[in-house]
Amino acid sequence: MRCALLNQKMPSSNPLPPKENTLFKRVVRCYEQKQYKNGLKFAKQILSNPKFSQHGETLAMKGLTLNCLGKKEEAYELVRLGLKNDLKSHVCWHVYGLLQRADKKYDEAIRCYRNALKCDKENVQILRDLSLLQIHLRDLEGYKETRHQLLLLRPAQRVSWIGYAMAHHLLKEYDVCLEILNEFSKTTTKVNYDYEQSELFLYQAQVILESGDLEGVLEHLSTYEDQICDKLSLKEMRADILYQLGKPKESEVLYRELLKRNQENRQYFIATEKCQNCLNDEDKLNLYENDLKIQYPKSSLVKRIPLAYAHRDKFRELVDQYMKVSFRKGVPPLFIDLRTLYNDPEKVKTIEDLILGYVKNLKTSEKFSILDPDPKEPASAILWCYFYLAQHFDYLGKVELALQYIDAAIEHTPTLIDAFVVRGKIFKHAGDPIEAYKCLDEAQSLDTADRFINSKAAKYMLRANLIQEAEEMCSKFTREGVSATENLNEMQCMWFQTESAAAYKRLGMFGEALKKCHEVERHFSEMVDDQFDFHTYCMRKMTLRSYMTLLRLEDKIRDHNFYFKAASCAIDVYLQLYDNPNLADEQPKENGEVHVELSANEKKLKSKLKKAQKKAEMEKAMQKEQNEKREMHMKNKQNPQDREPEPPSQDELIPSRLLKTDSPLKEAIKFLMPLQQLQYQRLETHLYAFEIYIRKQKPLLVIRSLKRAVKVAGVEHPKVKACLIRFMNTLPSFGELNPLVKEVIDKTSQSLLNGQSVNQLLEVKSAECVLEGLKILRTTQGGRQKIEETLQHFDELEGLSLRVAEEIYNLVLSRELPASETLVHELRAKFSRNFPFAALFRQEDQASKGTSIQDMIASLSSQVGSLQLDDGTSM
Repeated sequence: MRCALLNQKMPSSNPLPPKENTLFKRVVRCYEQKQYKNGLKFAKQILSNPKFSQHGETLAMKGLTLNCLGKKEEAYELVRLGLKNDLKSHVCWHVYGLLQRADKKYDEAIRCYRNALKCDKENVQILRDLSLLQIHLRDLEGYKETRHQLLLLRPAQRVSWIGYAMAHHLLKEYDVCLEILNEFSKTTTKVNYDYEQSELFLYQAQVILESGDLEGVLEHLSTYEDQICDKLSLKEMRADILYQLGKPKESEVLYRELLKRNQENRQYFIATEKCQNCLNDEDKLNLYENDLKIQYPKSSLVKRIPLAYAHRDKFRELVDQYMKVSFRKGVPPLFIDLRTLYNDPEKVKTIEDLILGYVKNLKTSEKFSILDPDPKEPASAILWCYFYLAQHFDYLGKVELALQYIDAAIEHTPTLIDAFVVRGKIFKHAGDPIEAYKCLDEAQSLDTADRFINSKAAKYMLRANLIQEAEEMCSKFTREGVSATENLNEMQCMWFQTESAAAYKRLGMFGEALKKCHEVERHFSEMVDDQFDFHTYCMRKMTLRSYMTLLRLEDKIRDHNFYFKAASCAIDVYLQLYDNPNLADEQPKENGEVHVELSANEKKLKSKLKKAQKKAEMEKAMQKEQNEKREMHMKNKQNPQDREPEPPSQDELIPSRLLKTDSPLKEAIKFLMPLQQLQYQRLETHLYAFEIYIRKQKPLLVIRSLKRAVKVAGVEHPKVKACLIRFMNTLPSFGELNPLVKEVIDKTSQSLLNGQSVNQLLEVKSAECVLEGLKILRTTQGGRQKIEETLQHFDELEGLSLRVAEEIYNLVLSRELPASETLVHELRAKFSRNFPFAALFRQEDQASKGTSIQDMIASLSSQVGSLQLDDGTSM
């Protein structure tokens, strides 16, 4: 990009005399070498001459140099002035495009490059910059045309051929792509070991494979086998293609060679099963027992995979051997390894009986079996049996037994960190986030240098809504001098931000929740922008297969679970803002203060505490300001020419501003669209679309969302059925509909709803169905009596899970479901019997109690006492 400004094939429309032209070339050279101050000095010499004070290209280069020094506004003024003075200069248009690209205004930058090419059609660097933007924005047709022009202008360069071939590959024009690559291969010389050329041959094989010509791939690999350096990829590709061509024996030979190289690759074993044409579990089990176990005795997978195929006595024998080895060695993730077997109740019972037997025998004889001729087992064997049983019973929902065994493990070895982590998980699954976080906090205290345990403890704190404590926990591993939240945002620590967003939402601090969601969304945008630097690098280094993987990954980057969590939280908040526009004015303060009447002494104490808190915050702010000044001073001492240009500043995310949006549904749709494009397999995506479009009164979009939801989960799913009923109940409020629209709705409702009503939902003996029915009843007239009658027997319904119980109880507490005080207490008592460890049901209804003055003052005292200055001193 930089050198092209000197390589002008077309003379400028306003040429400079030799002396000034030499100075102009120095300006460009200084820009290329990041000698910005010298560049400005030479530009000033040209512009100080009255004849050239308005020279467009010099003004543009001066603006480009200033932009690198962070003076963006002045840079734009100069570049626009230069462009105004010399509209026919490709340099001015190119520079303007570079500024727009730096600000990530890619569409504007493309327009500038196209205008530059009108002035100089054969400028190679402008064409390269244009092609980068086109591939970045996935304008594949435009990219193909630009790469074709580059190939015509620079046929001797390898990148020209590769770029043009890849353009056709991305457009799925495989024959043209292969033809170009074959022509290019004729120009290369054969070398004994050339990894870049090897990658090119493998890339060709990938293109042939995607075109569907399997025989052609084999022929290509055979032709260039000696020149391909990546023998592993070569064998994997050839083995897979041989199997697809119906040659399993030849394929099996290659897979067995691969297994000699790596005996812990599950895919190789599964492929070997297919090559042997094992049609049932018995055939697969015989293959492992009579062949693979003998050939690969040291492989752990060859012992683990057969457990999925064995049954009854054979399973008992194999799993017995497998678990004994793990308990002797002390393998903490054994339960995670065997968890996939828990789909079969018979295998679960076998595993349970075996381990309970181990525990009994280890206590009496220190052996797994009394009849075992081996010497005594290590003392830690019983510890890992306790550890496994705790996870086993937790998975089965038997909380009391799980706690009994994990407490036994902790009593046996009080310093085992993993035991405290599992204990925390048990309480989390039982519905007690506070006790869970305490367990993780204790685990973290046993090894303060363990970043994983630190992060896990912080995560559990966030789930207990202890946001400040979580930030303090994370600050042990973040950069000094910067708040933990800022540093975690810089490091794109999305697990922290998604959990923080959920915690803020639970606390009713919707502005802060939206801020975290938007921060996550920005991370994904930054990831997409970060691929820009790899477009030229990958083609230059010939990592073409990895480059194609990168492009395809970036196209679906928002398919990640972190984006789904952030988008879900944001959409929920925006829907609440739409339903209750006054919510923005009802936000709780960050310190959680509650308005209560105070006595004179209490007011005086509170005033003192507030003054102390304010003084501590002022001192902290002053310390922070001094640190910033010190950093700025050190920065200014550096040579400005060594500094990189600052990235374009983004709008600051202010919670109150995010909360007071004029169009919450429009903002929600921004988060919804990537979910509809990439996460359409999730039912939640279509339920969110339904909730948004029914509020916007868009019946056809609502119908589309319902049809997609039915396709994903079926019409009998409780949430889908409830949405169908809600839509039909809400339809009259949409007003007069177009006859064609009404016809579509009638046809859809007849095929999907089939005359069902909310009463049918309530009649189903399923907790999930009844919950959805109650949500519909709360919006209908005369539904109070029916709701109370249903709630009285809610605990007797089938499939009552902790999640459903908590949701129904929260709806009752928030008065969204009408219920008398007596019924609320009865419901809490019933749920408490079903879920004795759930914290929500152990507490009285706090909504009617308020916060005590003593608790509030104690809270203020602790806040002031915990305030710390940047130098580590406390108040």
